[in-house]
Amino acid sequence: MKYHVFLPLLFFVFASCSKELSFENEVITKKSTVPCEKDCPEITIDIPVAKNVPVTADSINKKILNVLKDIVYFGEKPSEARDYNTLASSFIASYEEMHKKFPSETFGWEGKITGNVEYQSDQILNIKLDHYTYTGGAHGYQGFRSLLFNPKTGKSISMDKLFRNKKEFQAFAEKEFRTKFKIPAAANINSTGFMFENDKFQLPQNIFYTNEGLLLYYNSYEAASYAEGPQEIIFPFEKVKKYLVFE
Repeated sequence: MKYHVFLPLLFFVFASCSKELSFENEVITKKSTVPCEKDCPEITIDIPVAKNVPVTADSINKKILNVLKDIVYFGEKPSEARDYNTLASSFIASYEEMHKKFPSETFGWEGKITGNVEYQSDQILNIKLDHYTYTGGAHGYQGFRSLLFNPKTGKSISMDKLFRNKKEFQAFAEKEFRTKFKIPAAANINSTGFMFENDKFQLPQNIFYTNEGLLLYYNSYEAASYAEGPQEIIFPFEKVKKYLVFE
């Protein structure tokens, strides 16, 4: 009898362990009910949702949702949204509340967030978020966010954990950055128009693993003016693997 009970249990354990982390995009679109003729407020969230490995997937999905709250939510208190549907609704609700107060000054609100699995290996998982929001003013804001995870546990990997020696990599990256953008080695890093804080080269807030290599991506305002747009530099993995903890 014990033999017959054990076999189904063994099969269940084997099947559970054999499941691999996968992703399926969830798309949410919300529009304002306030009448309008053009540029009607709308938000679309198109995000990969982790599946198949419950604990790992849950950790990844929670992190992505929390990051989107920072991008999308405009309330005074921290967002309590527990899913993308509620988060999208809160964006439209913020517009409609502003429209009641300033009907002639609020128009054309827009939100568009698209996510994808940029890179995945046994050691690292990189989710890329491409986000654009417009809530009035001269222009909206578009940027990229890089979310790095341990694919086995779903835990976030901070940028400080990417490098064997961050200072050594930063020195290497600055040298390559100066070469690409023709900044003399002895000159101030901002001498040709860049806007690094305290006149010191810094790594960007977002680093991506891509099929082409390691991408350092500076969003608008991070290293240069809005007019100059985002700046980037990419290194083939063969050139930087000695600095990297994960490949």
